[in-house]
Amino acid sequence: MTEKAAIDPARLEVVAPNFKRRLSGVTSTLERVLPFQARSIGIAALGPGLANSVPRIGVADLSHFWRRPARRPTRIWHARRNVEMLAGVVLRDLLRMRLSLVFTSASQRWHTRWSRFLISRMDAVIATSGKTAGYLQRPSTVIHHGIDMDSFAPAPDKATARRAVGLPEDLKMIGCFGRIRAQKGTDVFVDALIRVLPDHPGWGGVVLGRATGAHTAFFADQRAKVERAGLADRILFPGEVATSDIALWYRALDLYVAPQRWEGFGVTPLEAMACAVPVVATQVGAFEELVMEGKTGAIIPPGDSEAMAAAVTAFVQLDDAGRADMAAASRRHVVDNHSIATEAEKINAVYEKVWAAA
Repeated sequence: MTEKAAIDPARLEVVAPNFKRRLSGVTSTLERVLPFQARSIGIAALGPGLANSVPRIGVADLSHFWRRPARRPTRIWHARRNVEMLAGVVLRDLLRMRLSLVFTSASQRWHTRWSRFLISRMDAVIATSGKTAGYLQRPSTVIHHGIDMDSFAPAPDKATARRAVGLPEDLKMIGCFGRIRAQKGTDVFVDALIRVLPDHPGWGGVVLGRATGAHTAFFADQRAKVERAGLADRILFPGEVATSDIALWYRALDLYVAPQRWEGFGVTPLEAMACAVPVVATQVGAFEELVMEGKTGAIIPPGDSEAMAAAVTAFVQLDDAGRADMAAASRRHVVDNHSIATEAEKINAVYEKVWAAA
């Protein structure tokens, strides 16, 4: 078992609080980028349920925050949730700790009065997309999430990649990953494949993920539709897999579909494209800023199974060379624009501006 990474709090320049115990998209993006940031600055997370690879401090280490760090005018408290912004305001303004406050927003809706108040107390704000920036009533820096190019890489051979995860070797595969629920558009994906697959016998689909609580009936409905269509052997529901194994499943795909009806950012298209898998995605989250129409995939309206079926059919009907060109363009686009090392550098550059102003 890997020991938890730790950092000397006296050397700490930035703390990234994570106050949510359950795994979430915010937590997973923090866990990915923080080790890359730590290559050039003293940064650690604070909170429960974090991966062992993430440098962290404990609550008792906050006692160091009344003293100025060795190389900086202040320490930075980088929040990603309202409760974390509130904690930073309390530590800085009430307890008088030497802190500067940074907030990353992924929300694509108008903020409540309380959220606007907290955001107004920040020294700098990062938006994860241009859409998100449009909902912030103050200047922000747009920084897209990035992908670890070593972890998410193309498969040398698709048949071997499919065999590795237990998918049929003789079918080209179209995938949809994530929680199975209406918000994620799982039903739209299933409906689209039920339209497409009967005319293309060399193709199959896979819905990777699980349904929880109130969404189990929704999941049962999707499986029943597949059964009625006679496609149970070609539209598969393997369940949920460990996060560490997800790249293996992307590599087994020929096309990825992101069918969400709503999304804050949505990193799955980047993960797929990093594995040289083109993407059909809906007009939600940051998808329009990530997928290059006609080059790395297609963008469609959310909730439209006909449009999704048409986009999937257009890709399926390409010849092998056309699909290979789009796959290569997908990987190249992410490498050039969306590496996690680039994300870390851009976030650290925001810190440098805050320190310069302090």
